[in-house]
Amino acid sequence: MERLQKYLSSCGVASRRKSEELISTGHVKVNGVVVKELGTKINDNDIITVDDIDIKREEKVYYLLYKPEKIICSVKDEKGRQTVIDLIDTNEKIFPVGRLDYDTSGVLLLTNDGELSNKLTHPSHNINKTYYAKLDGIINSKDINELEKGIVLDGVKTKRAYAKIKKIDKKNNKSYVELTITEGRNHQVKNMFAYFGYKVLKLKRTNYEFLDLSGLSIGEYRRLSAKEVKKLYSLK
Repeated sequence: MERLQKYLSSCGVASRRKSEELISTGHVKVNGVVVKELGTKINDNDIITVDDIDIKREEKVYYLLYKPEKIICSVKDEKGRQTVIDLIDTNEKIFPVGRLDYDTSGVLLLTNDGELSNKLTHPSHNINKTYYAKLDGIINSKDINELEKGIVLDGVKTKRAYAKIKKIDKKNNKSYVELTITEGRNHQVKNMFAYFGYKVLKLKRTNYEFLDLSGLSIGEYRRLSAKEVKKLYSLK
């Protein structure tokens, strides 16, 4: 027996959390009957559908994409804009792990493995994500120290971070900063710099834990190796 939301997640329908939303809003049927109870357990003989489409387990696939700017980080877009899914040549029902803003480029993982996605995006796992930011203004060491210790955004203090000034362009009044965080709040990096009055002009995620953009150009992707997937599962 297996919990329904875990089954949907493992089949690549969506993350565990999104699968729970699909269940509670009546999109899921078990043997032809709508089920809204999140604790519902199923077995191998049950027929599961989402919006009347049969759901079966797929081969797990894992991709690392060098996301370009001005691409929607979603499975589909109501306005018909290009999404990160459009950049991956696969028949599997993949989805992005977490999000990158429309105007942010860099490392993005995509998979149909809901269990791994849930693990990597859960706040308790403290996954390191490193960004390279171009700022309007000259940042100082005092602000860097405060960034690392944590600042209060929307009433909640950010977790400890790592920040390093990579370059100062006094002539053009610009700063280039590397920032590593373990959280994934909405627009967090931009908001952290905005707290001190700096506008982020350009933002790229260069690393997701041990994964980086080596060998990839903007818009390109590769499949993760079995060793890399195992290492992601082992992160704590």
